[in-house]
Amino acid sequence: MKRLTSETLRQLYLKFFEDKGHKIIPSASLIPENDPTVLFTTAGMHPLVPYLLGEKHPAGTRLTDVQKCVRTGDIDEVGDSSHCTFFEMLGNWSLGDYFKEEMIPWSFEFLTSDKYLGLPVKDIAVTCFAGDKDCPKDEESAAIWKKCGILPENIYYLPKSGNWWGPAGTTGPCGPDTEMHVIRNHAEAAKLGAFDFDNAPSGTFLEIWNDVFMQYNKNADGGYEPLKQRNVDTGMGLERTLCILNGKASVYETDIFENAIKKIEELTSRKYGESEDVTRAFRVVLDHVRTSTFMLGDTKGIVPSNTDQGYILRRIIRRAVRFGRNIGLPQGALKEVSATFVDKYAQVYPELKSNSAHIYEELEKEENKFSKTLQQGLKEFEKAVSALPAGGTIDGVTAFHLYDTYGFPVEITNEMAREKGLKVDTAGYEAAYAEHQAKSRAGSEQKFACGLADHKEETTNLHTATHLLHAALKEVCSPDIEQKGSNITEERLRFDFNFSRKLTPEEVAAVEALVNDQIKKDIPVVMKEMSLEEAKKEGFTGLFESKYGEMVKTYSIGEFSKEICGGPHAERTGLLGTFKIAKQENVSAGVKRIKAILVK
Repeated sequence: MKRLTSETLRQLYLKFFEDKGHKIIPSASLIPENDPTVLFTTAGMHPLVPYLLGEKHPAGTRLTDVQKCVRTGDIDEVGDSSHCTFFEMLGNWSLGDYFKEEMIPWSFEFLTSDKYLGLPVKDIAVTCFAGDKDCPKDEESAAIWKKCGILPENIYYLPKSGNWWGPAGTTGPCGPDTEMHVIRNHAEAAKLGAFDFDNAPSGTFLEIWNDVFMQYNKNADGGYEPLKQRNVDTGMGLERTLCILNGKASVYETDIFENAIKKIEELTSRKYGESEDVTRAFRVVLDHVRTSTFMLGDTKGIVPSNTDQGYILRRIIRRAVRFGRNIGLPQGALKEVSATFVDKYAQVYPELKSNSAHIYEELEKEENKFSKTLQQGLKEFEKAVSALPAGGTIDGVTAFHLYDTYGFPVEITNEMAREKGLKVDTAGYEAAYAEHQAKSRAGSEQKFACGLADHKEETTNLHTATHLLHAALKEVCSPDIEQKGSNITEERLRFDFNFSRKLTPEEVAAVEALVNDQIKKDIPVVMKEMSLEEAKKEGFTGLFESKYGEMVKTYSIGEFSKEICGGPHAERTGLLGTFKIAKQENVSAGVKRIKAILVK
């Protein structure tokens, strides 16, 4: 078993799969562009959904990368030895190319060969799909693992809840998977039968890799149909793998967090590991500041707000502030901790360095905003719970008051209540929040995330119209306008862009006229694959250039619109119908939103 740094592990993984014929592609944004059902990129598959469904990827059928991910379902678990909100996923894909027969032996080779990770075979356990009415038991994967050398007693079977991947939303590519775990307690593992994996005591296993065999598409009605192409999607957690390789008890004791821990110790005069409570506080600050740094430094520019991605960002910054105060972290220190992560990742994710001033400014603003009311809010909380009996419940109105007046996200109130053995009337909070929303923002929008809801004809036409809208806004309003996000369904498009004000009625009319003029001309939409450098030279605009690989797809609509994009698009503008701007909205400072429709 090798001792590796994070930098070495990334390169070792990418080189391994590059030698297997894979093209290395860059990490995509933390906000999924092609999946409007989730707020963040939670796995490497999100940026590749169109290609998993059959679109041709410019880089080919074998891909590998290190993808930035955020998962928010485990925020309350952060502080233990293995959970992180932000993490890096080492991944490789087969887009209709190889399948189980190749992937499983490759996984075994990378894990056990002395040339790569060198893990002892006896320390590796794998799980396979147990089968149900939708899909048979995956005995094929188990047989391949045995042939590779995995001990039969270290092969376990799990139901769909444990060994089935996707879709992240309600529909999309999915299939059985096989997970790889490191056995950390052989005595406990030996007591388990083939189907008793879930009964293992905590700490018996640590999952580090997952091979997903995508062969189905889940429909809106809940049924499963075979995909046009069988795909492989894998994900190896960089932080957990480092933890195992370096013999550490926690992911927070790897080189990734080393400098940040030193900085917090310097700022607080406390020592990581000095007590259970102090260690948990360190870990929460470490995780949440790192996650905030990547969110703020993202190419799509997440900022703290009261909705969607911005709400999650605000919540984790404020949680970091609260736990930081518990160990004496002074006000304004989050940006200093953030700077250690910017430096650590500067070579891997250069956008953090180029956006560092923005990262530090937003962290400081949010920390100052919350710090002004934190102490008073904590006093109000203590006052509210002082008269409650053991196991009592904080009423919803009080929980909303803590949020509305003192900036405590309800999740923080819930957490503080649990620490005291209390509960929160969540339903009452939601009712108070809904009443407030009805008064202040009637008709508030639901979750927004960039991307296409599906590839239906109507959605595809609206996607094409988005390109025309973008070009028209540049011509009518400002050549400096850039896309900041989009969400497209079969009913309408939403387009976010940088602009200091709403469009005037005259500008709206001019944009509509310009778009409809291009539609009436029935211009062919031409797709060409070329290198990124060639695309730039020919005048194609890239909305989020850091996500692109060496080869890209370009779409031109005459000379009016020339963009780098993943598709899909209409064949001709004459298929679109009449373009109409239905509404304008403010998103945040300097960012506006247009909603538009196509009328046949």
